[in-house]
Amino acid sequence: MKRSIALIDVNNFYVSCERVFNPKLNNKPVVVLSNNDGCAISRSNEAKALGIKMGEPWFKCQELVRKHKIQGLSSNYALYADMSNRVMAILKDFSPNQEVYSIDECFLDLTGFKNLARYGQEMRGRILQWTGLPVCVGIGATKTLAKLANHCAKKMPEFNGVCDFGLLTDDELNLLLKKIEVGDVWGVGRRLSVKLMALRINTAYD
Repeated sequence: MKRSIALIDVNNFYVSCERVFNPKLNNKPVVVLSNNDGCAISRSNEAKALGIKMGEPWFKCQELVRKHKIQGLSSNYALYADMSNRVMAILKDFSPNQEVYSIDECFLDLTGFKNLARYGQEMRGRILQWTGLPVCVGIGATKTLAKLANHCAKKMPEFNGVCDFGLLTDDELNLLLKKIEVGDVWGVGRRLSVKLMALRINTAYD
C-alpha cells in the first residue's frame, strides 16, 4: 500500500498566536521579534509583502515600520508553547501515528485513510474553531513530498489550504514541481541551492 504522509503547519505561527488574543492585528503587517527585540522571527503575510525578511535586524526595518505602520511585538514563548500543545493534541486524534517536528508543525501517517483532501480540510476546520489558528496541510508519499505539498497549499490559492499530491496525475505533479525553485525543497538550504543551480538543477522537478 502506498504511503500517505501529511505535514500540518500553522501559518506564521507566532504572529497567528498573537492575533488570536488581539484581533485588531488581523489584516495588518505584524512582526514578532526575537529576544530583546533583536530581529524578525515571525512575519504576517502583509509584513512579508512589504519586504521584511526572516531574521532581519529590527533596527534596519525602521523606515518600513514608520512608512507602513508595521506592528513589532516582543515574543511570548510561554503563549506559543501552550498554543502548540493545543494544536498537537487536536491533531493526535486524526492519526495513531504522529511525529511532532517543531513547535508549529507535525507529520501524521495517513496510510490507508480515504478522502485525504477532505480529511485535511476537517483538520483545518477543527484547529481554527478550537484554537483560532490557521493551518495548511500537505500530503505526499514521503515526508519530503508532504513538506513540498504543504508549501503548495500555502502558496497556491487553488488548493484552498490542502494539497494532496496523491490526487494529481504524474503529468500534473511534474508540471507543479517545475514551478517550484530547488531552494524551496525541504533540506535544501541557500548554500546547497547555489551548488545545485550550478549543476543546472533549478527546480524541484530537476
